[in-house]
Amino acid sequence: MSYDLMVFEPDAAPASHAEFLDWYAAQTKWSDDHGYDDPALSSANLRAWFEDMIEIFPPMNGPFCKERRMEDETSSSDYAIGADFVYVSFAWSKAEMAYMTVARLAEKHHLGLFNASSTGEEVWVPQEGRMTLAHDKSPPTLVGRIKDLLNMRE
Repeated sequence: MSYDLMVFEPDAAPASHAEFLDWYAAQTKWSDDHGYDDPALSSANLRAWFEDMIEIFPPMNGPFCKERRMEDETSSSDYAIGADFVYVSFAWSKAEMAYMTVARLAEKHHLGLFNASSTGEEVWVPQEGRMTLAHDKSPPTLVGRIKDLLNMRE
């Protein structure tokens, strides 16, 4: 098992939680007609995020893999790069550092963040230069249920 996170282009992903999870499932079927180790096929923001990330968490394999020492094994990561996302897996022993690093760099590069390993399924997006919780799995509040009902009537 690994600790998995996904950064994504916010404009490419649906805004509702259910639709986001469907989009996520489609992206992680790995069915596109390309390899998933080439950052050139992604956006400029995703490429910049990836370049920053591999300095801290080098890839375990692929063209950006560097020779590493045994003590570096837990800092290595596995990246899958799509047109609108980068999915990355970490050792569980690095989960806290990985989450903080991914979130900080997602904010820096104006990308969304999905915590795929969280039971809360938190989806964060940049708003006014800060990461904001867009939606998660938690049950809606009374206000949230009322908003949903009003939106259904429109």
